[in-house]
Amino acid sequence: MVRISETRTFGEKLFSENIMKERLSNATWEAFCAARRGSAPLSSDAAQEIASVMKDWAIALGATHFTHWFQPLNEVTAGKHDAFLSPGEDGCAVMEFSGKELVRGEPDASSFPSGGLRATFEARGYTAWDLTSPAFVLDRTLYIPSVFCSYTGEALDKKTPLLRSMDAVGRAALSVLRALGDTETKSVTPMVGPEQEYFLVDRELYEKRMDLMICGRTLFGSKPPKGQELDDHYCGRLRLRVSAFMHELDEELWALGVFAKTKHNEVAPAQHELAVVYSTANIACDHNHLVMETMRRVAKRHSLACLLHEKPFAGVSGSGKHVNWSLTTDTGKNFFKPGCEPENNPLFLVSMAALMRGVDEYQDLIRYSCANVGNDDRLGAAEAPPSIVSLYLGEALSGIFTSLAAGQDAVHKDETHLGLTPSLDFTRDTTDRNRTSPCAFTGNKVEFRMCGSSASVSRPCFIINTIMAEELSYVASRLNELEGDVMSRVRTVVAEIARTHGRILFDGDNYSEEWHKEALRRGLANITSTVEAIGCALSEKNVKLFEKHGILTAQETKSRAEVQYDLYSKVRNIESLIMIEMAGRNIIPAVMDYCGTLARDVKNLLAISCDAGDYKTILDFLLSLVHEAKVALSALEREHEAAMQISDEKERAEAYRDRVVVQMDALRTACDKLEEHVPDKLWPHPTYLDLMYRV
Repeated sequence: MVRISETRTFGEKLFSENIMKERLSNATWEAFCAARRGSAPLSSDAAQEIASVMKDWAIALGATHFTHWFQPLNEVTAGKHDAFLSPGEDGCAVMEFSGKELVRGEPDASSFPSGGLRATFEARGYTAWDLTSPAFVLDRTLYIPSVFCSYTGEALDKKTPLLRSMDAVGRAALSVLRALGDTETKSVTPMVGPEQEYFLVDRELYEKRMDLMICGRTLFGSKPPKGQELDDHYCGRLRLRVSAFMHELDEELWALGVFAKTKHNEVAPAQHELAVVYSTANIACDHNHLVMETMRRVAKRHSLACLLHEKPFAGVSGSGKHVNWSLTTDTGKNFFKPGCEPENNPLFLVSMAALMRGVDEYQDLIRYSCANVGNDDRLGAAEAPPSIVSLYLGEALSGIFTSLAAGQDAVHKDETHLGLTPSLDFTRDTTDRNRTSPCAFTGNKVEFRMCGSSASVSRPCFIINTIMAEELSYVASRLNELEGDVMSRVRTVVAEIARTHGRILFDGDNYSEEWHKEALRRGLANITSTVEAIGCALSEKNVKLFEKHGILTAQETKSRAEVQYDLYSKVRNIESLIMIEMAGRNIIPAVMDYCGTLARDVKNLLAISCDAGDYKTILDFLLSLVHEAKVALSALEREHEAAMQISDEKERAEAYRDRVVVQMDALRTACDKLEEHVPDKLWPHPTYLDLMYRV
């Protein structure tokens, strides 16, 4: 164990493998490992021993309750907290925790989004212990990572399809290895390392803005005189309050066994980032939820508010969550490690070819994997990938695949000369970085950059896993069909894929208008909204993909789409109501008060025969803007009311996207103009300048 401070030790709140090995009997430890591998069910006796040991360990850390911690379809985590406390025979209290309570829980399934799978009169749902993710103690509660399903067995959470997809891609990856002659590898696991971006603002100011408190983003706000133009915030000196917050955040996460590794200022003022070390996809997703929840909790202790919305401030960079993904074997091989000669590395070549084919064939699913309301406000701006999906490999690797497609040999150069002393020359990475690409190979992994900062990474991970399960299976079957030595078969398959799917490769500026025109010429999809992206999941091709690999049934896919349509409408509904409230009861009345003051000044000046022309001009201008704001407010109220009356989930979401959001933008534009002409002391809520520069 590593001591991280005088009082804290890494993983001290984690029910780790080391603790289990130390405290469980050998038979129970072996039974647990077999159950975790899926090779045998966990017996009731083994479950009881594990529960007893887990309870004693948790109580020693101050825990009084336990909860099955799960991920429903509403982008947050949930758990019902039960006390260890039970009545004893003599009326005294005893602390108990059974194997049955460890393995299974029962929350009310009808109270969570289910897309029609559960109704109020069909309330029973189950949580089941996920043996692949360690339990931990937080806030005096033992948290047991779990899956969540209905009484009839349908998945109602984000973790279940992720676990299914990990099995599917592992099997497909093994089939590729066998086709390449590897008989030693027993398992392949998808590895993930999310990078979490976020904003920190002063909590006192945050609590004065209804939009930030309820929506997580500003619905009104004029840009400050200084934004990110000077590029002086990125990786700059950490402000004292931010540094103190980050230090405590690290210690909290380390105690929970989360390998928080990198922290720095991001591009926009008040924006920051935290990156963690790779772990299995399942644990990485659990840890990312812990990261987000811990950020909010620690920020409050420092009188700060942590904003995880994709676009808290219009006009400055928003926040994403880069999902770094790869495949690793139990023998230590990385499918995406190119080596010194990538053109002669068969595993790397077929892995990249499978990725190329998958990104091209399932562009719509990749876009869908990152679709949420906040991301609609972020994607496509000059700070995030566009809604056009493409794959970046870099000049050197793209050249290899282009050469193979043309039937030519490819040679890779990997040395960089700085023009200084030879000792400073170094071997460069196989590829450069392209921060504008939605899917970018970055040396030994693939970075999916479209995911939004507030979203769970479970959906993009299970979709990436599923796509790669399909494509690796295809590659394995093609390799097995061909004759000849390994490299000749590999080059044949890679050349076929590169010729057919090379259109998805793009190494240039994804922000440029030229790329949008070129993507259209290539026939690439440009799915610009979440509502449109949700529909992609329901296409026959994609429904069959999920069914084929056992990830989601057709009904589960349909139910998730309905949940997402409904969630989109509900978020836009709440945003609309808050805009109506803020504009109608705060902004417009405050400006009218100011106009009244100006009108009195004009009257007083005219009474003493002074020129009041300048005041009259300002007054007339403000009144015209107030009229513009009132017209926009009335239009928003009408469109909002009309959208609420639509019963069909998809049609209602489309109405919010096509009509309500347009009026929200119009009202914001009018009110932001007013902000620019009203004295700060009279403006009813903190401005961007206050929020981004007061930490």
